[in-house]
Amino acid sequence: MADGISPHIKRWITGVIAVPLLLLIIISGGEALFAVVIGALILVGVHEYNALVFDESFAWEKREGLIIALFMSLAVYFGDPALVLAVVIFSVIAAFILHLLRIKEQALDITPVAKVVLGFVYIPLAMSHFILIRRFEEGVLWVFFVLVLAFAGDTAAFYVGRTWGKRKLLPAVSPGKTAEGILGLIGGSILACALYQQILLPQLPLFHAVILGFVGSILGQLGDLCESLIKRASGVKDSGVILPGHGGILDRLDCLLFIAPFVYYYYAFIIK
Repeated sequence: MADGISPHIKRWITGVIAVPLLLLIIISGGEALFAVVIGALILVGVHEYNALVFDESFAWEKREGLIIALFMSLAVYFGDPALVLAVVIFSVIAAFILHLLRIKEQALDITPVAKVVLGFVYIPLAMSHFILIRRFEEGVLWVFFVLVLAFAGDTAAFYVGRTWGKRKLLPAVSPGKTAEGILGLIGGSILACALYQQILLPQLPLFHAVILGFVGSILGQLGDLCESLIKRASGVKDSGVILPGHGGILDRLDCLLFIAPFVYYYYAFIIK
């Protein structure tokens, strides 16, 4: 490496710095600060997404995505499901109308609208579920549960795949992922969720923790692959460089964008 530090070491350095800060915000920051942090992560994620799917000629679409992301985060924090649904519907309408007003006769293409809509559903709407999870009874513990589910599995997948990985999972999308790594991911997530339940969430039946770990790990991996698909289609390796050794914010949020909604609705419809 040009700077003398391997990507693997950079990952750990970033984690050592970021994890205590994240713990402090979640435990001591309160609901409002937590929502602000989630909102900031959403805006950075949308900015990275815009850079992946739009070139410089789509400045208006990039602005639309960021504005909608802001309003959606505010709607989730201050409003109710009806307000969130209203923001989603009227954002779709606005994206279509604004595109219609800018369209040229020689370039009839609705792809930019589709990219804007995908962007605000994929990132702000999905990520805002963390704000809702924080409002659960024992909400702080549930936020950590989601993070443990995601990152314990991710860590297990990394080391199992690195040590024993031979069979490529989906090389056209993510060349580094192996079937063995996925088995490590599932096993690591289930074990971490079960231990977390035993230590910090004893009121949660163990079989629910196992189901959450099993299904959540698979969904998280699919979220990772979907973000990799976006990057591959855009011809880039990482969504950004803001996190040394990890890439961009979107590279860290990818699995959480699928896991957080799953955990929220599993809790809301099955556990509660």
